[in-house]
Amino acid sequence: MEKSALLKRIVVDPKIMAGKPIIRGTRIPVDAIIHRIAQGEEIKDILEDYPRITRQDKAALEYASSLVRGEDIVPIVKG
Repeated sequence: MEKSALLKRIVVDPKIMAGKPIIRGTRIPVDAIIHRIAQGEEIKDILEDYPRITRQDKAALEYASSLVRGEDIVPIVKG
């Protein structure tokens, strides 16, 4: 699945979960998926806990990647 198609799986709607990015068609916040992966949970365990998402919902990771990639880092030189 190409990047633009993956990002279409992410929805930001102020009426759902106070506007937090979620997986389309669910109330599952993107940050909840990313946090669990960061904690070392297996994808199969996450999919068991969230049966409404699939392996194709890698959109959460692509979304996080796009946010970090878009950050500007300005080094501060002291002295």
